[in-house]
Amino acid sequence: MKKNLVLLGMMAVGKTTLGKSVAKKQNLEFIDIDKNIEKKNLMSIREIFSKKGEKFFRSEEENEVLKSLKKNKAVISLGGGAFINKILRDNILKNSISIWLDVDIKTLNKRVAKNKKRPLLNVNNNNKKLQNLFDERKNIYKLAHHKIKCDNLKLQNITDKIIALYEKY
Repeated sequence: MKKNLVLLGMMAVGKTTLGKSVAKKQNLEFIDIDKNIEKKNLMSIREIFSKKGEKFFRSEEENEVLKSLKKNKAVISLGGGAFINKILRDNILKNSISIWLDVDIKTLNKRVAKNKKRPLLNVNNNNKKLQNLFDERKNIYKLAHHKIKCDNLKLQNITDKIIALYEKY
C-alpha cells in the first residue's frame, strides 16, 4: 500500500501547482487542503480569517488534514501553517512521506506580491512579516522527511525530484 505524499512549505512555494503535476504523472488523487476548506465553508481563506478568525480556520484545517490522511496514494498540499500543528505533524511523519518545498525569501516576496489572497500578510510590511513567518516555521519544516530547494528549478525538475523521492518508498 503506497503512502500519501504530503507537500509542505511556505505560502507561494508552489505546493498546489507541484502537487497537481505529481498527482497527474503518478495517477494519484490530488488534495488541496485550503481549497477543501474554502469549498466546505463557501468562502475564501481570507474571508474565513476575517469573519471567523484564525482559530476557527486552524480547527477546520486540522479536521480536513486528518480526514485526507486516512486516504492512500494521495498527494496532499498543506496550507503553509498546517505542519506547525503537532497533531498533524506527528500523524504525517508517522504515516506519510513529507517533502518540504523550500524557496528563498526573495523569491517568496516576489510571488506573494502578485497574490493578494494571503490572510496572514494583511500588513503594510509584508517582507518583514514573511521573513518572521519563515523564521518561525523553518525549524519545524526541517522535520519533514525530505527537503527540496526549489529556487532555480523548473516545474518539471521539481516534479521529477518529488516523484523520485516518493518512489523510494
